[in-house]
Amino acid sequence: MAKSNKVMIQVCLCGAGTKKEHAPTVPYTPTEISEQIVECAKAGASIAHIHVREDKEVDGKMEIGYKSMSLTKFAETVELTREACKKAGVDILINLTTSGGEYEDSKRLEHLGALRPEMCSFDPNTLNWNNAYIFENHPRFLNYLAQEVVKYDIKPEFEIFDTGHIDSAMFYVNKHNIPGTPHLQFIMGVGGSMPGTADNLAFMVGKLPAGATWSVSGIGRVHLPMMFAGLALGCDGLRVGLEDNIYYSKGVVATNVQLVERAVELAKIAQREIATAEETRELLGITRNCLRDEKTNPPTWKP
Repeated sequence: MAKSNKVMIQVCLCGAGTKKEHAPTVPYTPTEISEQIVECAKAGASIAHIHVREDKEVDGKMEIGYKSMSLTKFAETVELTREACKKAGVDILINLTTSGGEYEDSKRLEHLGALRPEMCSFDPNTLNWNNAYIFENHPRFLNYLAQEVVKYDIKPEFEIFDTGHIDSAMFYVNKHNIPGTPHLQFIMGVGGSMPGTADNLAFMVGKLPAGATWSVSGIGRVHLPMMFAGLALGCDGLRVGLEDNIYYSKGVVATNVQLVERAVELAKIAQREIATAEETRELLGITRNCLRDEKTNPPTWKP
């Protein structure tokens, strides 16, 4: 099959750690997240990667916008997003995180069966994130996650932080017969994993499984260089957003929609076309639309 000229733009709106004191527009609440997803869809994003936040007491202190895996927060965010997109007449794929860190396995996965997103993140390895803490993804959890994506017809996005992670991703694909061609998201520049250089990205691309699609994001200061390198290497997608990078330029804090608009502009300069949500589904082999189709794998969550 000929290589597509389409580029998928994914926006990662808040992640688990970006704070308003550093990026004032980073969304915390379901309403903020849903409103920004609509803005980003209008700007050209075809995938929304969603984390949720909640106010929580941590070590005796109330933390505002603390990382969360609350099913209630996920459900409210997804429902508001579906409603807001329908009202605005825009389409976008919903990609829910499973990166729950300290949460037990079931808590990291309960929203998949309950909400039936089209995509979810799949981090196939544990790493010492930024040489500061353990980003744990135990094989026990990963086998459970692989079973869930097959059961609920959810497209896994394998988040690849280092070269061995490609082999790990394919281990779970083959062991659990995850259907379709794998989609790999290269996350470049996290301390303790693969540095974000053009040489390293080219090496990783050279190790892609046959037929795989791939996207790239650079963390922090390597955000722009990795977009340039990705486009030069023929990427299928670009990932942007305040989860990965808070600056538009040196000292200038960005918004999510600005980061999407810049990715769209760079892709067009590279003479690539921006994939619509429906074209993104086609590129990824996704056959259902969670924003519209309640007949295929309908959500089971009820308040």
